[in-house]
Amino acid sequence: MPSNKADTVIGKNTIFNGTLSSKEVIHIEGETEGNITNQSDVVVGESGKVKADLKAKNVTIAGYYEGTLEASGKLEIKMTGQARGTFKANTLVTEEGAVLSGNTEMKAKQQVKEVS
Repeated sequence: MPSNKADTVIGKNTIFNGTLSSKEVIHIEGETEGNITNQSDVVVGESGKVKADLKAKNVTIAGYYEGTLEASGKLEIKMTGQARGTFKANTLVTEEGAVLSGNTEMKAKQQVKEVS
């Protein structure tokens, strides 16, 4: 995950229910339920608990995530992360100790022609 400063922070003692749309980095340390659409990155911090349908550029999960997730770039699950649901991403990175449960689909890159 790029070291971008978060523009929107859902703090540790915050509970958010609903639809969240942004064009900037979102960092979640509290509880979130609903729908998240972001043209930039989403970070679920170690204390974050997210139950949502999520679409974003890059997603990092260090806490708990459950739902349907689509990352147009990279999905990264840290060693403290737990992710359950359906996942689509161009790149998937899981650290040792991370939990990933559900269906995962890697978006197809351009096929390379074989040289004969």
